[in-house]
Amino acid sequence: MLTFSSLSLRRGTRLLIADVSFTIHRAEKVGIVGANGCGKSSLLALILGELQPDAGSFELPPQRVIAHVAQELAADECDAIEFVMDGDRELRAIQKAIADAEANDAGALLGELHGRLDAIGGYEARSRAGRLMHGLGFTAADETRPVDTFSGGWRVRLNLARALMCRSDLLLLDEPTNHLDLDAVIWLEEWLRTYPGTLLMIAHDREFLDRTVGRIVHIEAGTARLYSGNYSAFEEQRAAQLAQQRSMYERQQRQIRHMMSFVERFRAKATKARQAQSRLKALERMERIAPAHVDSPFEFSFLSPQKLPRPLLTLEKQSAGYGERRILESISMTIAPGNRIALLGRNGAGKSTLMKLLAGELPDQTGRRTEARDLRIGYFAQHQLEQLTPDDSPLMHLRRLGADTAARAAERELRGFLGGFGFSGDRVFEPVGLFSGGEKARLVLALVSYQRPNLLLLDEPTNHLDLEMRQALAIALQDYEAAVVLVSHDRHLLRAVADDLILVDQGQARPFEGDLDDYARWSAAREPSTGEAPTPSCGKAARPGTGRGANLSINPSMEQKKQRKRAAAQRRSRIGPLLAEIARIENRIQALEMRRKELEASLASSDVYAAEAKTRLQELLQSQTQLIRDIDAQEISWLEANERLEAELAADLDPADIQLASDTMLIENPRPANSRR
Repeated sequence: MLTFSSLSLRRGTRLLIADVSFTIHRAEKVGIVGANGCGKSSLLALILGELQPDAGSFELPPQRVIAHVAQELAADECDAIEFVMDGDRELRAIQKAIADAEANDAGALLGELHGRLDAIGGYEARSRAGRLMHGLGFTAADETRPVDTFSGGWRVRLNLARALMCRSDLLLLDEPTNHLDLDAVIWLEEWLRTYPGTLLMIAHDREFLDRTVGRIVHIEAGTARLYSGNYSAFEEQRAAQLAQQRSMYERQQRQIRHMMSFVERFRAKATKARQAQSRLKALERMERIAPAHVDSPFEFSFLSPQKLPRPLLTLEKQSAGYGERRILESISMTIAPGNRIALLGRNGAGKSTLMKLLAGELPDQTGRRTEARDLRIGYFAQHQLEQLTPDDSPLMHLRRLGADTAARAAERELRGFLGGFGFSGDRVFEPVGLFSGGEKARLVLALVSYQRPNLLLLDEPTNHLDLEMRQALAIALQDYEAAVVLVSHDRHLLRAVADDLILVDQGQARPFEGDLDDYARWSAAREPSTGEAPTPSCGKAARPGTGRGANLSINPSMEQKKQRKRAAAQRRSRIGPLLAEIARIENRIQALEMRRKELEASLASSDVYAAEAKTRLQELLQSQTQLIRDIDAQEISWLEANERLEAELAADLDPADIQLASDTMLIENPRPANSRR
């Protein structure tokens, strides 16, 4: 069980999380979501002991075996499968002890050590490591390749395999689907679903989260809150919560306006000043609810192509590869405006090769390529992030696109365009070399979009992108009127964008009849002897359980909801007559005040104080006295009616709901981090 109590956490001078409390129970699978920079990775660093709390505490049961994916992989000459097996630390310790015992001829100890090795499945460890590597896309030949011969993306996979090899109680994953293809994502998804330990995972793939986790930690505005259910359930709960927040805010604003109207009317009046001051103090004590909002920082669109010739591109029996090695044979396809094509296939089947062939970056070895005269290709690939000039700013990159586009545009227009991709203010002038992977990916997407392509080729565009940017990308592609060819492991993006699926397999590209779920079944069944997902293992202390989960709850029962609705309807039925009564009293007070002003004007005249006007003066004075009594009586009636109305308005603001608002980070003036609720 992981317990966070009144936790505050900083990175440098920045307060990331303040006064947060929640509990994660054994065997729970939890997804951590929130905007970039909100503190998700810092939370994992706290669990690993790399950071210490600035306030509060974090408790982890002793002797827990924690597995995580290292951020960096140093060059290593050992075989890849040996590197993966190093992830099982207990296995390696027993193996070393056996080697030492054999060297010292300690026969009795050897028997005990071999028994321990058998108990942890040590004799099957190499087979288990091989299955992990195969599931993540490695071939049998890769097992004996030195680690330092793999590229960066494949080293990330080796690190992941090493973490999964550990028989852990607690598994921490930070963006595990980056650098994986769809087949590997599907395999990892199944592995995590059967993992018996506790899982904490940062991920920006909503479908992957939906299929692997049962709780969501949402970090926002310095507060973390635990939700029950997968990511889709979290979105529904969050939307309902924000709608409720907006309703409470509007009701509270009505109450504030009403109380202020009393203060403005009576604060200068001696007989009512005490009551006015009481209302001012009540307003000062009131915990203000901020207006609810959940705005994505990204809202962009791909610029409309200047021309849309039909067809855009035709390939006839083309073959492609690298040197003498052919990857694709006899590829024939025609792409027209409006086509939405997703390429499917296992790792190494040739999806990226086909994208390069479509982009014209690979020479065609056979066949024929026919381009429309006005074809304009926009190509996004991971290697383009490395081709950005580190010392140049986003604005400079945009200006370099050519005399017919960015160079002639005003700086204001360019900055406005970059703002849609999350680059605003001084960020447009900062050197790209300091940017994160997600920021570089956004910049490349911006550069591709600004060239107004009529054929858009996207090879894994979602790597490093957070959930908001992925959603913005999906919406932009839905509205894009030209052609799109897409390779992605993000199934939500594929479902939202693609109309046609093409399977790249065994050197061929052909239409796939079915949907992504059919593809997952096809992929799992194509190599039954080697494609199975190995059963995860965990340390002895971790066992499947049915813990109650977090100690926070946001969902009242259905009966409670019905009772609140009935009570609210009853209060509205009482508030209406009270408002009408107050309006009538105010009208009477207004009429009496006008009459009093007329009397005061008459009394201000010197004529009324003449001897012959004595009777008239007495009548005016009597009328003035009666008017003051009538006004006082009406003001008392107004005060009593307003007190009844305030009571109804206060009841309409459910204290439990206000506490919920406070807990969900929507209070305008949050308490200091070291204060207690």
